[in-house]
Order: sequence, then structure tokens, then C-alpha cells
Amino acid sequence: MDRKVELQTVGGVGGLAVVPGEPQQPGPGELRIRHEAIGVNFIDIYHRTGLYPLPLPAVPGVEGAGIVEAVGAQVSHVEAGDRIVYAGLPGAYATTRLLPGWRAIKLPDNVSPIAAGGAFLRGMTVHMLLTRIYPVAKGTHLLVHAGAGGLGAALTRWAARIGAHVITTAGSPEKAEMSRAHGAEHVVIGRDADIAADIGRLTGGRLVDYAIDGIGGETLPRTLGCVRPFGMVASIGQVAGPIAPVPVEALGPARSLSLSRPSIMAYMADRATYRLAAQAVIAAMADGILPLTHRRYRLSLAAKAQSDLEAGQTTGNIVLIP
Repeated sequence: MDRKVELQTVGGVGGLAVVPGEPQQPGPGELRIRHEAIGVNFIDIYHRTGLYPLPLPAVPGVEGAGIVEAVGAQVSHVEAGDRIVYAGLPGAYATTRLLPGWRAIKLPDNVSPIAAGGAFLRGMTVHMLLTRIYPVAKGTHLLVHAGAGGLGAALTRWAARIGAHVITTAGSPEKAEMSRAHGAEHVVIGRDADIAADIGRLTGGRLVDYAIDGIGGETLPRTLGCVRPFGMVASIGQVAGPIAPVPVEALGPARSLSLSRPSIMAYMADRATYRLAAQAVIAAMADGILPLTHRRYRLSLAAKAQSDLEAGQTTGNIVLIP
């Protein structure tokens, strides 16, 4: 029997319920995918907790990969039997789902659906952060928080391949070693570390050109102190809690910083951008730039997968297997 995970009440994982889900017939411009892998991401938790509200009941999950089962009229670039990956639209925690046809990206034979299904959204996020928000190049000094996590590892590997000098943070020596294996030149260890002082020491007082903060909470104000004048800070998440308002005086004129709060969902809403970024991400997967390691859970254990991600008990990518 086909199933889906439904968000019935906002809050804890108890609001997620596994219910029957029958395959639907695609309409014009749509296709139906039978999932082989579904990515689990922090945006799913933000939907569950109501930080980013969804009309209830709702099916969480914004990325997946699998086999096209049926296509509607006006869909011509894929056909039944094709292997595809997609991201950008809630509804993925299900055996099958309908999808706008333009979201479907064909997978090459050397990238498996299970690997792609848990890395595609992160890859798109990396592309946005390293090309649109700040053009990272050879010699760029970059700070990435949570370097052992799925997004942190992807950012580190991609930026290191470009030739950037990547400094990461990690909560333990074990996670620091993981981050170094992904290409970090230096790792600042410990949640209570004086990040700015350590960055200053590691860079000879230069500080970094660009910092990417997916932690939020009290971390963002500390991150501002790690960036050189006229550098960039990207705030992309708040796994440690809400971010306090940032006064404009914290950015300048003394620091002369730029602060970006980009949305990957908005980035992927533009069709031309989506197609361009998707091809770059697929190429990065095929070349081994993106980390394709993943932790698997059955679809029925989606609540457990979210709990483990929320508690920081996972590294790399997480996928649900229908």
C-alpha cells in the first residue's frame, strides 16, 4: 500500500502521522514520481514547527528522486520510466506524488537516485551561496559553520575544489576530523570557542572574506566579528534558535559588512536559475564534489529522522526510503 507522512498539527514530531496515500493522475504540466529516496532537511523541521507555516494537513519534504510513473499533457522533456531528481516544493514524504514537470531533472547513469535524493537541495543551496550570494574563487577565505553537517560538508568540498581557503566550526574533535576530510584547512572546535579570536589568529588578523552561518541563535552576532571590512555574511538558518534583530550599527560603518538572508526556495522558483543550478549540481555529484554519503530511514520513521537531525545526531545527508 502506498503511504504518506502527514503533518497534522504544528509542533513536535508527534504531529506527524503515517497515512494511506493513493497515486494521483497528473494533470497538464504535471508528472507523477514514484520515490526511491526522499531528502530530510531542516526546512522540513521549520515547516513542522510552524516557523515556515504550511496549510494543514500537509505533507512535508521538498526534495526527492525516483522513477517517473506517468506524465500529463505539455510535459515533453521526460517520459515514464525516466530517473529524475527534483527540489523546491513540499509534498515529498510520500510513496508517490505529483510534481510540476519543469522541476524534474534527469539523472545520469552514474548518479543513483538514493544519493541524489538526499543531496540535491543541499547542492542547489551550495550553488546559490558560492555563486549568487558571493562569488567564491581561488584564494577566497571562507568560514562555514557546522562543517561536519550535510550542508557544511557540501560547502567545504565545493569551495575547496574551487581553491578557497575553508575554515569550519565543529562541536567535537570527531566532527572536526570529518570536516578536515572534506577539505577544511582549519577547524575551530567547541560551541563556546571564541570564534573571532581564533579566526583572527588563523588568518594573521586578516579575517575571512565570507562567512556562512546556518546556526542562528547567538551565533550570528559572533560571526560578524569574523569577517573583514567589506566582506559578506550569509545567514541561512537558525537551528540553534531564533536570531535576534541585527542593528544596522553591527554592520557598519566601522565593519562595513554586507548581510544576506537568502532563500533557496526563492532561488529555485526561477525556472532558468533552477535549470542552470541543477546541471551544475548533477555535475558536482558525478565528479564526487558533493558528499554522497547518506543515512537511511524507512518512510514510516520520518519522525525519528527529523528528531535525530534536530538533535545533531547525524552527519552527511539523510534519506527516507519508501
